[in-house]
Amino acid sequence: MAGKTRLAVAIATLGRPDTVAENIEILRRQSRPADRILLSVTGPEDLPDNIDMTGIETVFGSKGLCAQRNRALDALQEDVDYIIFFDDDYVASKFALERIEAYFNDNPDIVGIMGHVLADGIKGPGIKYAEACRIVEAYDAKPRPPVREFGESDGLYGCNMAYRASAIGETRFDENLLYYGWLEDNDFSNQLLGRGRLVHTNAFAGVHCGVKTSRSPGLRLGYSQIANPVYLMKKGTLPKHKAWTMMSRNMLANHARTVAPEPWVDRWGRAKGNWLAIRHALTGKISPTYIQHL
Repeated sequence: MAGKTRLAVAIATLGRPDTVAENIEILRRQSRPADRILLSVTGPEDLPDNIDMTGIETVFGSKGLCAQRNRALDALQEDVDYIIFFDDDYVASKFALERIEAYFNDNPDIVGIMGHVLADGIKGPGIKYAEACRIVEAYDAKPRPPVREFGESDGLYGCNMAYRASAIGETRFDENLLYYGWLEDNDFSNQLLGRGRLVHTNAFAGVHCGVKTSRSPGLRLGYSQIANPVYLMKKGTLPKHKAWTMMSRNMLANHARTVAPEPWVDRWGRAKGNWLAIRHALTGKISPTYIQHL
């Protein structure tokens, strides 16, 4: 159809093929199918082998959320109008893509949006896929709420963010933010602020499962909780007040919960990482890339 917009979903994933299979199942149920679905992976071991992969594109390369998302951008940007980044454990409403497309079409001044997260397992032990589907199905069964903005944002939430491809240009995710990225979503989206508005909206919704595949060592993450905000403050993509709030909140949580840490969080490791980063900050050695040595 002449004038039809093209929409792509990009998913960067590492070591969770079963979770990816669930995500693909959700995307195939969409009321408005994606024109392209692309998985950015490090190798065949990241891909599910128990589902039909027809129509699913893949790009391969080095690990790291920012590097993997950049490969997706390079592969998609010139061919589509809107690019959606979903985490591999994000369960979208079946109307999500339809409503993202309509929202962008109706609001030409908006360059990026994040949706309404109905539940977020990242704040706890995680949400099982079946439970996430139940939450989303219950939401979809209700009458659609009036579309509204929760407010303009100075950073989109990476588990469910969508962009107008034409506004991205040469902007890319900062590959100095290694491995899981930590604040890469804020950094990327804030670079687009001069090109249009960033909005938090209820136009689309879903559940972020926050899958915990194992209790990973916290030293790297604890270091990143300090090093990445410091780096982005200097870069100018993270306001100082927001950076200081994030750092202090994470340090307080890590130290307070060492007494009775959650089974899925290495609080001692995170606290040690926090202090190592502070020591590096005082000696001028702090860098987000240092985590590759930990």
